[in-house]
Amino acid sequence: MKRVCVFCGSAVGSRPAYAEAARALGREVAARGIGLVYGGGAVGLMGIAADAALQAGAEVIGVIPYGLLKREVGHGGGVEMHIVDTMHERKAKMAELSDGFVVLPGGYGTLEEAVEALTWAQLGIQNKGVVFLDVEEYWKPFLGALDHMATEGFVRPTHRPLAMHAATPGAALDALADYVAPPGTQVWLRPEQM
Repeated sequence: MKRVCVFCGSAVGSRPAYAEAARALGREVAARGIGLVYGGGAVGLMGIAADAALQAGAEVIGVIPYGLLKREVGHGGGVEMHIVDTMHERKAKMAELSDGFVVLPGGYGTLEEAVEALTWAQLGIQNKGVVFLDVEEYWKPFLGALDHMATEGFVRPTHRPLAMHAATPGAALDALADYVAPPGTQVWLRPEQM
């Protein structure tokens, strides 16, 4: 694994554990000699993870749409910044630059990015793991909803394991390093058909 993409909030959330998990993930990425790809902001968990990775010596690549550059206060020093036109281009570029995805706590945007990465894996567009870093059980209700979708027949049992979870940054990166697409996953679309 050369780089990991981190989806996370542009806010810090209400619990100190969220910021600490973002810091720990940034440091762990650097300790393993891999790069960090993220949404390009200097604020919230995004900025915390990027700063921690930079301070520990990791390559950090930000991808941000021009329209959000000023609103999210795009990260400056040390980040290789890619400025794109749309949110769709942002997600596609982040996926192109990374070998797997770690999902920290976040809101609508974080969830949307993670679900699109899962959908791309389900359709065979990409073969990269998606791990929800379940800080203080933040993702437990969402992961339970995925279980419910599988029970009700809307997520195939072969696809439910695409959404992995881990309790620590190290366990999340280990899961990505060991990721193999579940049996039965097939290519429905090629990347150029997205």
